[in-house]
Parts: sequence; C-alpha cells; structure tokens
Amino acid sequence: MKVKFTVVIPVRAINDFIMEAFPHLTSIDYPDYEVLIFPDELPEKPVLDSLSHPKVRIIASGKTGPAQKRDMAMKFGTGNVFAFIDDDAFPRADWLKNAAGWFDDENIGAVGGPAVTPENVGVFERAGGFVLSSVLCSGKYVRRYVPKKLCDDDDIPSVNLIVRRSVFESVNGFDSNFYPGEDTKLCLDITQKAGKRIVYDPEILVFHHRRPVFRKHLRQISNYARHRGFFMKKLPKTSLRPAYLMPLLFLLGIILGPFVSHFFPVCWYIYASVLGLYALLDFATTFSARYVASSVLAFIALFLTHITYGMFTVVGLFQKKLTR
Repeated sequence: MKVKFTVVIPVRAINDFIMEAFPHLTSIDYPDYEVLIFPDELPEKPVLDSLSHPKVRIIASGKTGPAQKRDMAMKFGTGNVFAFIDDDAFPRADWLKNAAGWFDDENIGAVGGPAVTPENVGVFERAGGFVLSSVLCSGKYVRRYVPKKLCDDDDIPSVNLIVRRSVFESVNGFDSNFYPGEDTKLCLDITQKAGKRIVYDPEILVFHHRRPVFRKHLRQISNYARHRGFFMKKLPKTSLRPAYLMPLLFLLGIILGPFVSHFFPVCWYIYASVLGLYALLDFATTFSARYVASSVLAFIALFLTHITYGMFTVVGLFQKKLTR
C-alpha cells in the first residue's frame, strides 16, 4: 500500500511546544506526508509566517475540543493514514517510515508506540517522566512511556496513534462524549466495531513533554483516574482491569491498615512490611544516579500519584458523565 500520512495536531493556540516541534515535523524522514495544525484561531501574521512550510497547513477550528479537531482531518486531510500527535510532543525522524510498512496488512487498523521524555528537560519535568516510566506506576502500560517489546494492543494514547483513514471513517472518528479518554473509545471501536488489529511498535517513537511535579502532574493524574473510573462502568472491556484498580486498593490499604491493626496488633507488622517493600520498589524504579534531584522528587511524586489515582478512580466511578 502506498501510504500518504496526514499528521494531525490539535492545539488551543500556537504555543512554544509547537515552535519547538516545528523543525522536527518538517524534517520527518518520509517522502509523502502533510501536517495539519488546528488552533482555535489563526495566529498573528508574524507567527503564521514563521510556520510557513509546503508541508504544513494551519487551519482555524473555532473553539472546540481535541476530539473534534482531530476529526477535522477527515475534512481537510488528503492522506490515507492519519497520524495523531499532541501539541507538546514531537516525532523522531523515522516515525512515519517505521509506521508505513504496517499498513500493507489490511488487518491492521492502527499502530502506535512509546512517547518518551525528551532529553533536555528541567528537574521537575524529568521527575514527572521518571514517575510515568516506573513499572510500579504504570505496570505493563509502561510501554507507553519507554520502548518495550512489539505486541498487539487495544488502548494506545492519541499522543502517538496512527490510524488507517478508512477505518477511522468507518467508526466515525473520535467520540467527543468520552472526553478525556476518547482515544480509549476509538481504540475499542477499531478492535470491536471495525474488527482490526492495533499494533504497538517500539520503533514508532515520539518525544512527549511531561507535566512537572507536583501540582500539574497530579492534576493530570486525577484526570486520567477520573476517566478510567468512569470507563470501568462504560467500557469495562479495556478499563475494568486489575492494573487500573491497584491504586484504589493501595489507598484503601493505607487508610484501613491502622484501623485494622488497632484491633489486631499483629497486622502492624504486615502493614509496616508492605509499606517498606513499597518504598524499596519506589526507590528502585525511580532512582537515577545521573539525575539525583529528579529522582528524589519522583520518589515522593510516585506515592502521591498512587494516592491521587486511587481517590479519583472513585470520583470517576460515581460520575454520571465526563465533563471537560
């Protein structure tokens, strides 16, 4: 299959991330692609001129959400494969070249890969990256943040999700009723409604900026947890899984442990042992001798991440609908 890619980037307004990504987007090592950037409004002329390039089109979307902006690829895109990436991410040069070959197989509906932390970031952002790339935090889904083994997948985030156009159109694109988490719904539609495979390939790689710890990182985690808790009811096929329930169980253990131990003193030893093991695993999976300051921050942030995720999973479970 001769593949032409339409790279799709939703953004509220042209920002510093877009300016950083621009040279990477315009030097992708693939002959046939275009880049569509969808801000709410067109920027001022000097900014627009600075982003002028034969492969790039900037199209005002009006004030709307990321899902609707991505769906605009069906109207404005000319490619037969849509490559979705976030505004705060940028691709490795071989991103599209490594994806193209998969679409020779008609059974493949979409592919994706890891979104790794860029090398040149600050202490607090790097700490956020350490948290997400910790196996204790992300479990088997750590492959979203660091390259892991090639496999089939059923839930790839839209920061690095590449979808066959005909499949995308057949499932009517992203479902904006599931914000945040419309990428989870899309992947479920690709595998269940369209009956196509989704492949995770570690060589289909982008770099993704992290929310710096603590406040911005935990706010993002609360959003993740809230939508996952909601999806446990609405989309249990991909969301009602042990990995997503572990932070809630951990939170319950933290709260109930002292209460139970008060009545059964022997449980204090179990409680202390579990917390001690957790601390060791936390340290082992976040420590980097090269970045000690970020490691210390990540050690604390990982614990707070689990507590926050557990709390907001409960919020999501009781929400009647997701709100933007």
